Amino acid sequence: MAEDANRAAFFEIQSRMIETTAKMKQVQNQLRGKEGEKKRAYLTLEELKQLSDGTNTYKSIGRTFVLEPKSVLMQEQEQKLKDSESAISTLQTSKEYLEKQIAEIENNLRELLQQDPGLARQIMALSV
Repeated sequence: MAEDANRAAFFEIQSRMIETTAKMKQVQNQLRGKEGEKKRAYLTLEELKQLSDGTNTYKSIGRTFVLEPKSVLMQEQEQKLKDSESAISTLQTSKEYLEKQIAEIENNLRELLQQDPGLARQIMALSV
């Protein structure tokens, strides 16, 4: 009876670990994307700063290029930079939370396996 309860607990912990790991990968991918957006916005802004105020600047909209004042393009890039930074900080917080959850799940699993060495042997037999 206790063995069945431990086995059910193991499978529940295992499913939580899989779910949390998937969430972690998703957050890491989003973080990489936002860091790329931030870098692109920063580099574009730096290039725009080098241009004189009278220079014709164009904004890409799909396959079309539209004439825009330099100031408008700079404001857009600054806004993209700020948005990316705020998204990155939010994603970092989520990542830290998920890392704590993974550590907690690992500890729960470790405790369960130490509590029932027979369960550990059964699991090892299943994975072989």
